[in-house]
Amino acid sequence: MSFTAALPTLLLLALALVMFGLGLSLTVQDFARLREHPRAVLLALALQMLVLPAVAVLLIVLWHVPPIYAVGLMLLAASPGGVSANLFSHLFGGNVAMNISLTAINTVLSIVSLPLIANWAIATYLQSGQVVPLQFGKVLEVVGVVMVPVLIGMVVRQRKPEFSERMGSPMKAFSAVVLSAFSLIAIVKEWSALTASIDSLGPVVLVFNLASLLVGYYLSRAAGLAKPLATAVSFEIGIHNSTLAIFVALSVLGNMQLGLPAAVYSVSMYLTATLFGFLVLRRSARESV
Repeated sequence: MSFTAALPTLLLLALALVMFGLGLSLTVQDFARLREHPRAVLLALALQMLVLPAVAVLLIVLWHVPPIYAVGLMLLAASPGGVSANLFSHLFGGNVAMNISLTAINTVLSIVSLPLIANWAIATYLQSGQVVPLQFGKVLEVVGVVMVPVLIGMVVRQRKPEFSERMGSPMKAFSAVVLSAFSLIAIVKEWSALTASIDSLGPVVLVFNLASLLVGYYLSRAAGLAKPLATAVSFEIGIHNSTLAIFVALSVLGNMQLGLPAAVYSVSMYLTATLFGFLVLRRSARESV
């Protein structure tokens, strides 16, 4: 088997290992304490389900986005938070237990919400008569890649606390390496799509990405959420599962152009999320000292 053919499997294994590392930093009490923050959960869900699609519609109107790309942008807006959201939150001081919980909840809800938003966008902008069905398979994927390794890591922490403490810094460094590798791979993989559509799609996708991160963080802070919770919400709604949007565009709707906004986003999100983490989150941490 060639390296290229084995790459998807290697990436899944790397993600699973990273999620295992996150599990080493978590306890059952971390998730139990989430019951004390229902406002954070409700706010994150409202932003994901209502505000982000509205932001996408506003950008479509302001930028006069062509119909085919408008549907692609709405697909992206309807996609739940990706696994990378958990990693960014871990690296920049977010409440990782909240992130993992929100990823699971958002992914389950997207079984219904993504088809509803996507089908509305198709009927409004494209009028092709196509329909996006429910996406049950993606929930199983999240369970396998996210939840199971995290649970294993939590069990190891409970039984081997010294080992978990020793592995904290190495696993954090490994997470940063994995994110860098994902960024590089995304650029290489989507290079042709990126260069072909960067002029027409780059600005609107970049603004959508930044708007998602900023709205998530500052609305959370305005609602009285502590910085770790606000960080978790921000990355959860600001780092979308672009792979799901591309999958729906190619495998369900059979149109590569519908997947171009997500392809451009899959490259830009690593840069914007990193800059957001250093410029906004680090600055707010200094101001609170």
